[in-house]
Amino acid sequence: MKISSDLLPAMAMALAFTIVGCQANMPLSTTTPTTSPSPLARIESVPANAIKGTPENDSWPPMISPGWSQPVPLGWPVNTAGGEDSPFILPDGSSLYFFFTPDVNIPAEQSLLDGITGIWVSNWTGAEWTEPNRVILSSPGELALDGCPFVREETLIFCSARAGNFRGVDLYTARSVDGMWTGWENWGETMNSMYSVGEMHISEDGQWLVFGSERPGGIGNMDLWISSWTGSGWSEPENLGPPINTPGDENRPFLSSDGQSLWYDSTGMRGFPGPAIFHSSRLLPDGSWSDPEEIISSFAGEPTLTPDENTLYFIHHYFSSDLSLMIEADIYVVHRLDQNQP
Repeated sequence: MKISSDLLPAMAMALAFTIVGCQANMPLSTTTPTTSPSPLARIESVPANAIKGTPENDSWPPMISPGWSQPVPLGWPVNTAGGEDSPFILPDGSSLYFFFTPDVNIPAEQSLLDGITGIWVSNWTGAEWTEPNRVILSSPGELALDGCPFVREETLIFCSARAGNFRGVDLYTARSVDGMWTGWENWGETMNSMYSVGEMHISEDGQWLVFGSERPGGIGNMDLWISSWTGSGWSEPENLGPPINTPGDENRPFLSSDGQSLWYDSTGMRGFPGPAIFHSSRLLPDGSWSDPEEIISSFAGEPTLTPDENTLYFIHHYFSSDLSLMIEADIYVVHRLDQNQP
């Protein structure tokens, strides 16, 4: 997941349950990774009675706007009957990072201890996605629940519920050394406490940071905010305002490399249940944003795209026909049909 807003309280509670009474002497080294579970451990962790969602048995399939291909789940070995969530595709398309949990209905305080729930990565061979591997971001004995992967060059930014946070779930950074993520550390008080940065994206040129937050001064419960790089840090966030932000929940953004194209999810406006994915362009010369277009409806969210914005990966949650039960979550992909369009 980029960790969904409805899971934040559960994650914070999970951390509190675990730390109280047993974590006073927890080691906090950030240099030695724990042992990664085998790739097959992810498959084996899914309950035997779990129902695998497919387009054929989906009561609420994703609905696509004209100009895009029919949404298709990535399939094996990325998607399972568990919960694949929060995808992030590298700009060159070589790797797909995502959050995985074996059972979307297991409380977070139990997932914290399963050794499986967390960030995973699959690599593209040119013909297929490889068996995913766990991304280890905590030391032996350190309890952490990680999600929200975002990668820029040699830096991984992720969210985590663990000891020492400024809030229930903080953003952390890690660096790539010899093919491993190491040196993880809290992104700091400014980003986590003062700016209240939530699920976020930095433009490829490094000039713009856009994120979801419930920080004061917003229009709705969750709004999108934007900061610019000053050369020494990120500027005070500005609310994107209307027409992007509404009284609903705007969250989980993706920003194009030049900062002129914005993708995010919010409450759908076309009569389908659950969140939907929207797109808006920055209008020049005044820098305002165009009226958002609803691209994918019906339990669709967390967009991540290739640099040309012609291939879009997203999360689709399967629900029962009466909407009373979330069954599982998969990563889907769609392609722009007219790839000459921006």
